Amino acid sequence: MLNFNGTLFQEDTFQITTANRAFKYGDGIFETIAVKNGRIVFWEDHYFRLMASMRMLRMEIPMSFTLEFLEEEILKTLKSNPAFNNARVRLTVFRKDGGLYTPKTNAVDYLVEAGENTYKTKEVYTIDLFKDFYNYSGLLSTVKTTNRMLNTLASVYMQENNLDNCVLINERKSIVEATNAAIFIVKGTQIKTPALTEGCIKGIARKKIIEILTRNPNYTLEETVISPFELQKADEVFIANTIIGVQPVTQYRKKTFDTVISKKIAASYALEMVAASAS
Repeated sequence: MLNFNGTLFQEDTFQITTANRAFKYGDGIFETIAVKNGRIVFWEDHYFRLMASMRMLRMEIPMSFTLEFLEEEILKTLKSNPAFNNARVRLTVFRKDGGLYTPKTNAVDYLVEAGENTYKTKEVYTIDLFKDFYNYSGLLSTVKTTNRMLNTLASVYMQENNLDNCVLINERKSIVEATNAAIFIVKGTQIKTPALTEGCIKGIARKKIIEILTRNPNYTLEETVISPFELQKADEVFIANTIIGVQPVTQYRKKTFDTVISKKIAASYALEMVAASAS
């Protein structure tokens, strides 16, 4: 079942029009949300990021779009899919139909989709750089818009080269993120992740891991510029998003990484998810 503006539809009966702005112009944003045991994980963080993104993109925020209202809409969708107690939810918000580049209105529609989260952490995980196109730095790149062509092309490259993921770089040839996740580089007790000014998504898992590392006196965290050369010199590399959690990277080209620290951080993040789903 899908939830479009509060009405539930069977997936095979739902249709959009040819004037849909998310389809025609990528004029939409989305949140990918984890659900554990029927409870939404890190919902407040997702909600406030959604509101900030809507304001940045000059979308009209309905008075009804309270934290409680959207939570109920997500739960209503989940309850219509009883097998999805451990699920991935996508909440998409897009400007209403009409207009060319200039919209007829800044009012919005929303769509909630739910599917089972089947991801399992992989013991062997190989990455490489995607250098065909750049992920340009700047504030707009930090927003999860529905225009994800760069990520799609990088994922095709990944499939063609038997990789598990690709690392995106910006116009300065600095590391930005993986195709679907934040990236962290470990060297000794220092852990680096690209700063938001590099063009990475302002991710929820990224935020939570930064909080975990900031509280841990054993590690020093730096949000900074990272060159691809540092991948070769790293002791460990891991990626993270709300659906996969923390995934240690084991291979980059000819370099093999340890996973000791990555697995410790993965365990800490898993505990954060459990606590969030219980509250």
